[in-house]
Amino acid sequence: MPKRSKILIVFILAALFIWLTSSAAFAEPGISISEDGITINSTEEPQEISTSIKLLILLTVLSLLPSILIMMTSFIRIVIVLSFLRNSMGTQQIPPNQVVIGLALFLTFFIMSPVLTDINENALQPFTNNEISLEEAMDRSGDSIKDFMLTHTRDKDLALFVSIADIEPPENLNDLPLTVVVPSFMISELNTAFRMGFMLYIPFIVIDMVVASTLMAMGMMMLPPVMISTPFKILLFLLVDGWNLLAETIIKSFVR
Repeated sequence: MPKRSKILIVFILAALFIWLTSSAAFAEPGISISEDGITINSTEEPQEISTSIKLLILLTVLSLLPSILIMMTSFIRIVIVLSFLRNSMGTQQIPPNQVVIGLALFLTFFIMSPVLTDINENALQPFTNNEISLEEAMDRSGDSIKDFMLTHTRDKDLALFVSIADIEPPENLNDLPLTVVVPSFMISELNTAFRMGFMLYIPFIVIDMVVASTLMAMGMMMLPPVMISTPFKILLFLLVDGWNLLAETIIKSFVR
């Protein structure tokens, strides 16, 4: 993750922590935070305790958000494929890392929108309206994310971690713990991303071979082939409308 993004996340967490601390310090009921730790004060209004707990949960989720984004969403596949594209074209740092990460983030939000909508409707909103407990809301959220991950996890990878963890295979895969599902999903995504990256390399390698052979036949040994092949790679990518084709391929690879 870029340094600027890390700094932004730290500032957001610090602001939330200061706001939570100050709001709890001026009100006796609810939860107060001090140097001695977190104290739950007595109150006749259960809603005040509930609101304070929700703020603590929000702060915890925000602190884990980068890890959740990287490990449990489509972000892995997208950012690796975009990195493969940049390396295969030989454009060094173009597009910059910030642009690659930004495009990967918004494509991730687009792909994960059905999952986020399901979590909001079946877990977050009922919990906010006090219709379900925190444990049930977390279970529903976990099931939604598990459904997504298991859909894009290879059986071979899942069986590997189930056997290593010495877990009896359940009838319903959603009963598997996240400690098994998450690493299985991650290595499956890495495998898929590297396959897509290999396919991206093929047309650009052909251009490199043709340019290198032509320069050698012309006796231009001292002219770097990369200097000549890079414009042709960019031209080929533009002629096939590469960004549109790449985005379509990535998005459709998650549709099953």
